[in-house]
Amino acid sequence: MTYSLEDLRRRAKLLRRSYLAGDADAHARVSTILPEAESLGHADALHVIAREEGHESWPKLKHAYDIAAMDRNARAERLKMALFFGQPWMVSRLLEADPTLPDHNLGLQIALYRKDAVADALARDPQAATRMIGVRSPILHLAFSQHWRSDPASSADAISIAEMLVAGGADVNDSYPAEPGSPDLLSALYGALGHAGHMPLARWLLEHGANPNDNESLYHATELGHTDGLELLFEFGAQPEGTNALARAMDFDDIGMVRILLENGADPNEGIAPHPSGQPFAMVPGLHQAARRMCAGDIARLLLEHGAVGTSLHNGHTACALARMRGNHDVARVLEDAGQATPLDKGEAMLAAIADGETVGRIDPEVLSPEARLVLHRVLGFDGALPHAKRLIEAGIDPNDVDEQDMPAIHIAGWHGFSDAVAYLLGQNPDLDVKNMYGGNLIDTIIHGSENAPNRASADHIGCVRLVLEAGTTLRPSEIRGAGVEEMAALLENWAAEHPEKVVEDG
Repeated sequence: MTYSLEDLRRRAKLLRRSYLAGDADAHARVSTILPEAESLGHADALHVIAREEGHESWPKLKHAYDIAAMDRNARAERLKMALFFGQPWMVSRLLEADPTLPDHNLGLQIALYRKDAVADALARDPQAATRMIGVRSPILHLAFSQHWRSDPASSADAISIAEMLVAGGADVNDSYPAEPGSPDLLSALYGALGHAGHMPLARWLLEHGANPNDNESLYHATELGHTDGLELLFEFGAQPEGTNALARAMDFDDIGMVRILLENGADPNEGIAPHPSGQPFAMVPGLHQAARRMCAGDIARLLLEHGAVGTSLHNGHTACALARMRGNHDVARVLEDAGQATPLDKGEAMLAAIADGETVGRIDPEVLSPEARLVLHRVLGFDGALPHAKRLIEAGIDPNDVDEQDMPAIHIAGWHGFSDAVAYLLGQNPDLDVKNMYGGNLIDTIIHGSENAPNRASADHIGCVRLVLEAGTTLRPSEIRGAGVEEMAALLENWAAEHPEKVVEDG
């Protein structure tokens, strides 16, 4: 007999009532599943029911029911997104529920590296090698797939498929708009290297004529956690000018990447001189970036060795002033030793004193530049910044002000997964439902960070979400469905089951 989810929830409630009433059968059922249980909460009862129904947990049972409720088109779309975003746990669940799902379209066969199926499809219909499947061509479905992460040996099959597609007329420089109608294009090379981190496929594309100067790949190669991507692109003639790759490498305080970029022509002063168009540069000069991104002093020394100048103004501040305001003492000392210290104005001096641990009283916002007013947001992007953040708030910096992305300070801390800062900022009366420029509230922002923040492996996004849920925020079904990290999805499913009154409809 197949029960509905509501039937199973009712069974869990009945089990819990019987258990708490001392019913021997209920205690026997619970002890079989949870032998060390001393009490039985609602989530525990749901877990027992799920195990009795043959599932490892309630969230996995719920996912199985959700998948079963989808029509085939919806399951195929979810599989496509799981392959694109690198969610192997979801790929496995979808394929377990419907092993024939890859047959839904050629794009799925390609993204799953099923070379024999692809070969058969192309033999029947050679034009399929270049025919669009949704918004992407076949070679883009291949390039943007992250399936290799769950099976690295499958890279050989991916390359075999690339060979078939190119033999059938596919273009290794194919691309598609980042957003519908956008002039910004995402290339196959960017998909393989910057998006999927699939180095063997990226090399194959370059060897077969992919353009390394696609305005995306070099920048995103700095995000891979290793230097292989940068080295590969420079091997094939990448040019760093105009890419902002040097600044991005400093976001990760990675001196190895910075050195490779500088040795291959990156200009540490790019962005200082006025742009010929008269428009402001989007680039951040090297020493200013090292200062504001809390880089080590060795990176500042390396930039100086390559002619970096930090005495110009960027967003109203010199590099040394930025270092002092942010509390980057290493870079400040290097700049002082190099003769690039500059006098501080009143606002800079007060923020520098706070960064040094001093008490300065209340700050008048009028003495701060627009950039300086966002100092709290800036420092909260770094682990261990809570003491500094507390001093800024005590001095009058409002944590509920928003930055250029319409994010209050708690969104910044939550996206990075800093649960200590989130816990403190929850005490500053934040609006839990305020939306940033991307349309996300605090829960959305934390979930996004759990999948995208550079430090996500060591961060505590789970703890952040727990804190925000316990603070009384509501949860939407779309947030549960959209969670790409299995542990996060399980937490949200369990919370929704325990607190149905806190789940509100989308819209």
